[in-house]
Amino acid sequence: MSIVLVTGGSGTLGQQLVPILAGHGHEVRVLSRSPGRGTHVGDLTTGEGVAAAAEGAELVVHAASDRRMGRSDPAQAARLLSAVESAGSCRHLLYLSIVGVDAIPFGYYQIKLECERLIEASEVPSTTLRATQFHELLAMALGAVGRWPVSVLPLDLVFQSVAAAEVAARAAEVLDGEPLRRAPDFGGPEVLTGWQIAGAWRAVHGWPRRVFSVRLPGRAYRAFADGLATTPDHADGRQTWAQFARAQDF
Repeated sequence: MSIVLVTGGSGTLGQQLVPILAGHGHEVRVLSRSPGRGTHVGDLTTGEGVAAAAEGAELVVHAASDRRMGRSDPAQAARLLSAVESAGSCRHLLYLSIVGVDAIPFGYYQIKLECERLIEASEVPSTTLRATQFHELLAMALGAVGRWPVSVLPLDLVFQSVAAAEVAARAAEVLDGEPLRRAPDFGGPEVLTGWQIAGAWRAVHGWPRRVFSVRLPGRAYRAFADGLATTPDHADGRQTWAQFARAQDF
């Protein structure tokens, strides 16, 4: 059994990961700015409480991200690394990243890549695990516009979405192993266009009823449309998008 510190423990991935780690016999610490939402109160933005949470932690999972499109993520990663290095007990830090951050000129992805490089350059033994977009993220995007009379979506984009629970299971497996610097990517079982994603959702839930595609200018849009956010050689997830859609109850 090890002491594991998890940042972002209340997020989409973290909520799945924390019980898995506990089931592996680890003592899990969850860092949160809000009392009652974790085991340790701390703020990666200011550094307050982070050192206390990191003290004695042998394993660390960094899954937190600034909701403002990652604006402060590099500074947060640096504060976490400083606390972990000072504690001197960590034998493996796992950073959760996204497939395509090194290929797509999208601001949030460039920030994630900067965090990867900060962690890799540190003295803390680490692994970065990149995953494709979560099913949950696509469902959230559809939910934001899907009930409108007409939904306008970038339907020529290509995704290989994956269940957050499956990424959490892979993350726990990687964390329990030796530091790899970079783990193999983890993607969903199929590559789909936005048309296919919206169609499969509508087949189950009846919406979005009318869909029109919009194409946006810029290199980032073209990169997503060209499939640079996918990893077909690592289609390791099992739950398909249609299976996920059928499991959602509205």
